[in-house]
Formats: sequence, C-alpha cells, structure tokens
Amino acid sequence: MSVTSLLKVLEGWPIRGLHCRGSHSSVAKADQTLAFVPASPPLDPAEVQKLQEFVSRAQRLFVLTGAGISTESGIPDYRSEGVGLYSRTDRRPVQHAEFLRSARARQKYWARNFVGWPQFSAHQPNIAHLALRNWEALGKLHWLVTQNVDALHAKAGSQRLTELHGCIHRVLCLSCGDRTPRTDLQERFEALNPTWRAEAHGVAPDGDVFLSEEEVRTFLVPPCGKCGGNLKPDVTFFGDSVSKEKVDFVYQRLGEADSVLVAGSSLQVYSAYKFALAARDGKLPIAVVNIGPTRADSFVTLKLNSRCGELLPQIVLK
Repeated sequence: MSVTSLLKVLEGWPIRGLHCRGSHSSVAKADQTLAFVPASPPLDPAEVQKLQEFVSRAQRLFVLTGAGISTESGIPDYRSEGVGLYSRTDRRPVQHAEFLRSARARQKYWARNFVGWPQFSAHQPNIAHLALRNWEALGKLHWLVTQNVDALHAKAGSQRLTELHGCIHRVLCLSCGDRTPRTDLQERFEALNPTWRAEAHGVAPDGDVFLSEEEVRTFLVPPCGKCGGNLKPDVTFFGDSVSKEKVDFVYQRLGEADSVLVAGSSLQVYSAYKFALAARDGKLPIAVVNIGPTRADSFVTLKLNSRCGELLPQIVLK
C-alpha cells in the first residue's frame, strides 16, 4: 500500500483503544507541530529504497520504538539535540526512589501531572504510528515494543504491542496493586481541589509541567479508592526496572522474529538497548530510523537519519 493510499484509508478511521476527554481528532493533523523534532536532511529516495528492501525481506518483523516516533505528534523527548527537554531546561524526570519515599515528591508530581493531563492526553497518533498499525494488519509486523508511555500506538490500533515502560493512561496503587484509568483519577483530583488553580508552563514527555512550589503546596492527592494506599502512574520511573515477566515476554517475541527495526530511539536506555544487543547476538538484520546517532550504530545493518513520519509511510507492502 502506498503512502497516498494509506492516508486515504486512514482518514476518518476510528482510533481503537484508549479514549480521553478533550480528544477531538482521531488522527494527528498533517500540519502537526514539529517543534520537538530535531533537524534532519531531506528525505533521500535512496534511503526509502534501502528500507523498502529491508522490510520486504522481513517475514516476521520485530519493531522497537522510542520517543522519536511521538515527537511528530507534539510530544517532546528528553535527549534530542536542541529540542529535547534536557537541552532546553534543567528539569529532570522524577526518580522512582524519591517518589516512593517522599509524600512531598508525590504531591508535586501529581499536581503537575493534573495540570498537564488535558493537553497530554489529547495527543493523537501520527502517520508513523498508523503505518506500523497498517504493517501489523497486513501481517508484516510480528511484534511491536515501545519505550513510550503515551499510549499513541494503542490509540492507533496496534494490538501486537508491549508497552515496555508502562502507560501513563493507567494508575497503579502501590499497596494493593489495583489499576484504574487515569481519567478517573482526574475526576477525583477535580472533586478534591475545586478551587485550586495553576497555569502550566511547558509539557514534558510524561505529561509533567512546570509549576511553582507555592502552587504545589496546597494541592490535595487522593489515596487508592480500594485500600487507601499511595497512587503512582503505571509506568517505570527512572531508577526503576522493567519486570522480569515483561522482559522475558519481549525476548520470546524477539526470538520468533527474523528482522528488527528500531524507529525513533537512540537506544540510550539499557532496558531497550539490550534487545538490540540480543538481536545482534542472534545475527538478526537490524535497521534503525532515527535522527542522530544511536547506541547501536556500530553493529546495525542499516542506519537511516530520517523522520519516522516521513520514511515509514513510504514503504509499500504487497
């Protein structure tokens, strides 16, 4: 299917999966801001042909995606040169140990997440997410693993999917393990803080925003509705680790694959990089589509310095 045909098919195609208040479009608009996408050279027809040949040869393609596939939906990443959160600010994401031990850290996190949630949850998949969903529907994509917590692959309709670091659209009780939709917690926040007001300044990759200490001080955080325990987004914070069960499951899916595509990831986080190492050790061909260098550049079969949203939809599947 050509990119033109794909766009026509996707127009008006309802998004399956998570549904969030404030979302008014099923697909990110073609003119979606690229403010968080680093500069890249114009798309080279030769690169399109190289990736076309790579994907055509694959029968059971394992795809690993990172923040670089979601920047074209308006969600910033952490590390991109010039536009990533680390290069624009001195902000760093919350650490797992700090969140667990400090009520103040939890209050600060949830206050900022409460303010950022309406904007963050409204982000929609872009054409790269939809291209991968199409590859799955046509039997090309064997399994998709994403490092992202934004639910955009799920919104796009991908089903053969593992969210390696969890999903911020779910909330986990640290005491009883109960999981609830993030939208339900937003309603509880609103009921508990009816007169609390704060203005968001910038949005981070996990929906966090910038708030003053004074704004945070009076924000009230509800406990788990079942046991009264502390609530946490159902994601792997920095400093935490992915469960062994999930890692083993991903290794199993990788073991069934015959090729690997990395899309929009520098592979700096070891929880994802280790799957690239396993693919190398298994002598699987590996292609990378990412703007800028990656941790795996020295051993991949093919490295393409392009935007995912420009290159992936160009691939024609027969």
